[in-house]
Amino acid sequence: MFKGLGLIAALSCGLSAEAEVKMPAFFSDNMVIQQQTDARLWGTATPGSTVTVTPGWNTEKYQTKCGADGRWKISIPTPVAGGPYTMTISDGTPLTLSNVMLGEVWLCSGQSNMEMPMKGFKNQPVDGANSAILESRNPDLRLFTVKRNSSTVPVDDVTGSWSEAAPEVVRNFSATAYFFGRRIEDFLDVPVGLIVTAWGGSACEAWMSDDMLSAFPEASVNIPVAGGEIKSKNRTPSVLFKGMLNPLIGLSMRGVIWYQGEDNWNRAHSYTDMFSTMIKGWRNLWGQGDFPFYYCQIAPYDYSIITEPGKEIINSAYLREAQARVEHIVPNTGMAVLMDAGWDKGIHPSDKKTPGERLALLALGKTYGVKGIGCESPVYKSMEVKGDTVIVSFDRAPEWIAGKHSFESSQFQLAGEDRVFHPAKAWISRSKVMVKSDKVPRPVAVRYAFENASEGDLFSTDGLPVSSFRSDDWPDSRPIKK
Repeated sequence: MFKGLGLIAALSCGLSAEAEVKMPAFFSDNMVIQQQTDARLWGTATPGSTVTVTPGWNTEKYQTKCGADGRWKISIPTPVAGGPYTMTISDGTPLTLSNVMLGEVWLCSGQSNMEMPMKGFKNQPVDGANSAILESRNPDLRLFTVKRNSSTVPVDDVTGSWSEAAPEVVRNFSATAYFFGRRIEDFLDVPVGLIVTAWGGSACEAWMSDDMLSAFPEASVNIPVAGGEIKSKNRTPSVLFKGMLNPLIGLSMRGVIWYQGEDNWNRAHSYTDMFSTMIKGWRNLWGQGDFPFYYCQIAPYDYSIITEPGKEIINSAYLREAQARVEHIVPNTGMAVLMDAGWDKGIHPSDKKTPGERLALLALGKTYGVKGIGCESPVYKSMEVKGDTVIVSFDRAPEWIAGKHSFESSQFQLAGEDRVFHPAKAWISRSKVMVKSDKVPRPVAVRYAFENASEGDLFSTDGLPVSSFRSDDWPDSRPIKK
């Protein structure tokens, strides 16, 4: 059942007996419709009229009745990928959509590292972008970017248009999403449609409905200014859900990719529950079951750069830890670890191919069932103490653990009963990592890459990095000794 929030009066206002068929912007020329499903279409037309959809991939005509308020919706079966097709929707006066493809549709959302275009931001390039843009022409890869819109009330349409991938289009399109889509389309050899709805600096809270946020009464993100506080257009709870996501709810798709978390770096305590609630809430509203939801873990970055003078520097490893929990408690999710793809001096790493292609690996392995590839990073399993040495074990590491350039790691720390962490020597021994520090003769806890800008140096043999982790659950009450 279609569980979107529905069309509001704005689309149907002023309808008359001569009203023409209208559809949201993402139902338009050059679009991709999800293959092999009952694809949902909706819009407005003459009140009380019969709306007929002729899809173009067969000779069938599908009909639905338009309500007294001018709204209509319908689901039509779609065959395997193909096209281009011409689709006609008519209540007596036809609306014709051309160059329509059937294929795989993915929604791409989050904050600036999802929004960051191939051309980069000012003074912040994307690695290899010019060559990738030059080689980007592809009529089977279709791109749609939702224009930024912050709203305190639900809206029913977005501003944007579908385009075939080409240099002038790809230059301004999300780099992470493009590299994801390029890999998916290249391997599956079917049309792929990407819809980007993202806003830099946006909070997780901004992408949640009021109902989802009811479990988090503390959710309020304000920007302090002289004379009081004002709400931020991209951080205020629910404003991007209402302005940029609500119109898309119910659109038939394969799944979602997500790159967000940097704005929540100082609120890690609530992120696991909040992000899990958001995913479940989106799925409930979409009414499409537990669709795949793959997301990026935030990359290492020195958050002291943006910390106000005199304020405590919060360790973003706690946010990475909160993100890592989600894939273990929410079904059909997966996390792309980026411990080797950060930039300590900038929150927007120039490497966008790595996150895009790691998200694609998750989709190819977990959603499309491609065999023979590694798609999930190893994860911390347990620690054992033998004398003065900690032995660390991992799950999801069938070929054991590998170093970047050696069998040693420089990113481990140990603590004893005093809970003071010290740098430790660590080396790989078959499937384990051995950790030892002369300053901690009786270790009780181990941490790996558990600082803001730590660069990971442990990987699977497929080249997928291990996330930062800790064995303890202590509050961050003592400084790390250098």
